[in-house]
Amino acid sequence: MGISRRDFLGTAALGAVAAPLVSATGMPMRTLGSTGTQVSLLAFGGGSRFVSYGEEPGIAALNHALDLGITYIDTADSYGRNGESQLWIGKVLKQRGRKGLWLASKIGPRKYDDFMRVLEVSLKRLQVDQVDLLHVHALMGPEDLAAVSAKGGAYEAAVKAKEQKLTRFIGITCHAFPDVLKTALERHDFDCTQMALNAAMRAQVKDSPPSFETLALPVALRKKMGVTAMKIFSADVLVGQAPPEKLIHYSMSLPVAATVIGMPKVEHIEANIAIAKAFKPMPAQEMHQMSGELGPKNKVAIDTYFRTHIDA
Repeated sequence: MGISRRDFLGTAALGAVAAPLVSATGMPMRTLGSTGTQVSLLAFGGGSRFVSYGEEPGIAALNHALDLGITYIDTADSYGRNGESQLWIGKVLKQRGRKGLWLASKIGPRKYDDFMRVLEVSLKRLQVDQVDLLHVHALMGPEDLAAVSAKGGAYEAAVKAKEQKLTRFIGITCHAFPDVLKTALERHDFDCTQMALNAAMRAQVKDSPPSFETLALPVALRKKMGVTAMKIFSADVLVGQAPPEKLIHYSMSLPVAATVIGMPKVEHIEANIAIAKAFKPMPAQEMHQMSGELGPKNKVAIDTYFRTHIDA
């Protein structure tokens, strides 16, 4: 069954967001937690949707998004064949510089040496000496957290990368397993985190775990982490079930700094930027209604899918 209206509204304070600053382009900007940096409310997802453009159209699409006001670029070592996402983003950064931009990347390996080796390759692809944010990529469950946390594991490597100024800040991402992410955030000193946050996943549904919104998000906020939302459309499962602007505004109405969206067509970039620029916080009652409508029909299938899914 869905979460009660009282319980939803009782936690609605989590969704109370301050009026954002607005850039010269009209893009709302928010502070990314204790990093203190202002980033665009809409972030450019550099995963499979980006690499589907092909190199020249992809580079043009990213430049267009940045020209229209996006400042947050999200990528990973595993996006595209042979690091295409990072390579193309590197060419854009080389051409236009990094001033005013926030570069976040993710590293997949769980062993220290492998993590550091892949980080070195990533920095070369991106043509930078340092990223702004380095995430441990895609926490997948209790055994995976044990590997991340182990001596000689990915967390130790991420901390070392920060000490060596290969990254300014560190974080961790998670598509499923809200309880495991909660433990990871409590256990370690991450600066940021990225999690799946959308209206369907918020609902409490039989045979499905609690949501990131109710379990992991409060921990991140208590520790003043910078939070970014992903999987706004749940790999397009929710497309057609609610207007795209409502799905986007739901996630933007949460206390997140940015919503990361993969946009495989230029018209998607333009439409989503217009939605971000027109953003007004969604009333808690409307958020509750959306969750109640979308959750029972979708949450179990979405949770199951994300337990094995990693965007590439």
